[in-house]
Amino acid sequence: MRPEGIAAAASAIVGAKEVALACHVGPDGDALGSMLGLALATTNQGKKAVASFGSPFVVPGTLRFLPGQELLVPTGDFPDEPELMVVLDVGSAERLGELAASATKAGTVIVLDHHVTNQGFGDIKVIDGEVAATGEIVYHLLHELGWPLTPDIAQCLLTAVITDTGRFQYSNTSPATMRVAADLVEAGAQPAVISRHVYEEAPFGYLVASGGVLARASLHVDASAVSAILTQDDLDKAGIDWGSTENLIDTLRLAEEADVAVLVKAHDDGRIRVSLRSRGDTDVGSLAVASGGGGHRLAAGFTTSGDPDEVIAKVVSSLGEYR
Repeated sequence: MRPEGIAAAASAIVGAKEVALACHVGPDGDALGSMLGLALATTNQGKKAVASFGSPFVVPGTLRFLPGQELLVPTGDFPDEPELMVVLDVGSAERLGELAASATKAGTVIVLDHHVTNQGFGDIKVIDGEVAATGEIVYHLLHELGWPLTPDIAQCLLTAVITDTGRFQYSNTSPATMRVAADLVEAGAQPAVISRHVYEEAPFGYLVASGGVLARASLHVDASAVSAILTQDDLDKAGIDWGSTENLIDTLRLAEEADVAVLVKAHDDGRIRVSLRSRGDTDVGSLAVASGGGGHRLAAGFTTSGDPDEVIAKVVSSLGEYR
């Protein structure tokens, strides 16, 4: 099905000489894969493209295999007043971090997103909550543009689809999603390579850090939740960075007694990043929106500050409101 607004988005991209692309802070596979896939397609058409995301400007270790990273620039090198800015997988301008300033000064802002919690910012909005990943929207946009899928572009977009469907095991996996994935594989994407890098490789330090974090995990029986706290000290002792811990929430959510998993990442600068996962009974997306973040019904997150234990207590006590 052709997403609403996609023709206007294609027209704006065709008319632009330069395209600046941005995704949300702390990019996951869908955000980074979608952005790099579209950036590569844009440069293949002879247009200038740059891509970035807000601080910390660090590509997660599991995603460093993605093609197109030569197009990434630090936020300080991102255009202050871009002619055309394409924002991908971002539910609100705040999720752009410091790049939100460029969005307010851009000639035109296109928003490509699949979060039903999207606040509808931007000049041209292509927001489709029926697709599994923003990568699917980019796939349809490229079809609208008539731009070819190269193996590198297909690899980026399939990474987006695979990660946001949990290797096609989440309930957002539709027949249409599978058809998009098949087309991307036919175009040269390699699902085995994606799965190996994203799900089957990690530095030894990840095992050290996750072992300590999981040993401190708490089960909140009455709230049907499990929670844990990851700190900078855990990373320092293990010799890894935050980008190496993206899969920890998936391990935490294995607890069969819990419908919701809550992973709190406590940064030294006082920021608290909260990742939420639900098995289905709880709408963690709405909870995240109420806390200033965003996401999907079953996977969401937000950033706050304060004491990590108090943040967990507040989240756990509010879960009943979203069931």
